[in-house]
Amino acid sequence: MFKTAKKIYSLIAWQFGVDLGRLLRGIVGIPRFINDLLRFRRCYTGKLALFPCLHDWYEEGGGTRNEYFLQDLYVARKVYTSNPAKHVDIGSRIDGFVAHVASFRDIEVFDVRPITSNIPGLIFKQADLMTPLPSLVDYCDSISCLHALEHFGLGRYGDPIDPLGYAAGLENMSTILRTGGIFYLSVPIGLERVEFNAHRVFKPQEIVRSGKDNGLRVIEFAWIGPSLTITQSTDLEQDLNELCNHDYALGIFTFIKQ
Repeated sequence: MFKTAKKIYSLIAWQFGVDLGRLLRGIVGIPRFINDLLRFRRCYTGKLALFPCLHDWYEEGGGTRNEYFLQDLYVARKVYTSNPAKHVDIGSRIDGFVAHVASFRDIEVFDVRPITSNIPGLIFKQADLMTPLPSLVDYCDSISCLHALEHFGLGRYGDPIDPLGYAAGLENMSTILRTGGIFYLSVPIGLERVEFNAHRVFKPQEIVRSGKDNGLRVIEFAWIGPSLTITQSTDLEQDLNELCNHDYALGIFTFIKQ
């Protein structure tokens, strides 16, 4: 019951902006703000306007306690080390992984949604990867798709509704990759389900099987669980068998195209 209530509250806070925790922290912060203001005003004679910030006292120096931050840095370092001739990203965060990679090399980005900003180091193509792209067969030697494939076919980002959209997406991405190329893929894994229209949670063995069907072999696997640390797999079969019974983890698969 508590777990269900927590999930309902999280959905309300996320979708409708009703965050009771933030509201309470803001109220508690008002006396401290007033005290600091009075202390500052006693020794400052210049022009003063008010712009209250009531939450930063409680936060760390940066947002590192989330799986996006961890996966983005983890895979960006791998791209840096491997230094491919052409790296293509499909649907990953522009303000996370893509920005990391664009800081040290050019990166091409395909996304079903538009990007209107002119970003140094980024070459953008608007494309629906659920649709075959025959002009891009064997296009690159490195691909990333981080926390994106699970959305394919659910309509959340304006993509067509297709219950098998993820399978079409994986097949089309594999055709873009040359033989011997590397594919970095992250998706939610655990007890298999669709949480419409947010995302899918995949049975991890299904990702391995689908990859194999498209000529992709797992050469490395890691995951991020509730502890928000990256765990490197040392026994793929054993780890996948355990993770498929978990409610949720983020699996990071590194494939090579055979």
